[in-house]
Amino acid sequence: MFSVSGKSVFPRSVTRRDILKSLTMGVMAGSVLRVIPAQAAEYAHHLVQSEKASAAGGYTPKFFSPHHYKTLQALCQAIIPPDDHSGGAVEAGAPEFIDLLTSENKDYQLKLGGGLMWLDSACGDRYGKTYLDCSPEQQKQILDLIAYRKNAKIDLSLSQGIEFFAFLRNLTADGFFTSEIGIKDLQYIGNTYLKDFPGCPPVTGA
Repeated sequence: MFSVSGKSVFPRSVTRRDILKSLTMGVMAGSVLRVIPAQAAEYAHHLVQSEKASAAGGYTPKFFSPHHYKTLQALCQAIIPPDDHSGGAVEAGAPEFIDLLTSENKDYQLKLGGGLMWLDSACGDRYGKTYLDCSPEQQKQILDLIAYRKNAKIDLSLSQGIEFFAFLRNLTADGFFTSEIGIKDLQYIGNTYLKDFPGCPPVTGA
């Protein structure tokens, strides 16, 4: 029986893999929080924290290569950076959360793995280097291009990058707002978890 925050929330017949799969089933179009049990998200964060506490080298990515995982971290931090009163997506464990989910879902692997390869390729074509090796201004330029769906109407070659980045934004928000840091940032009073997070207001032109 799995225990989260000192409480057993899953029956003995439910495995770690079952719980992680419950976080990815049928949600390719948007936020995983629309369908998953709140306890499953909490359990994923619990797995990450347990590994960080017990492993000398910290968390080891389960799906992404070292290069792609560093790129994922950089993107998550660009999506939700730290501010004066809260840590950002990396501090909240969003990259680890996303990696755990991706390790159990082939659709996620194709969408996120393919998206990261597309990003490096696009940066190579534009700047002659990978995303991580680009200057902050170059990174901002490419993210500005893939942050808005309207840009695909101007340049069809951006379509895959735009779909990838939209999906990654949703998962990053899920990882952040189901974490201890994210819940505190919301100043949520009540149960440990929000059963549904409506997300940010729509961005004009996105």
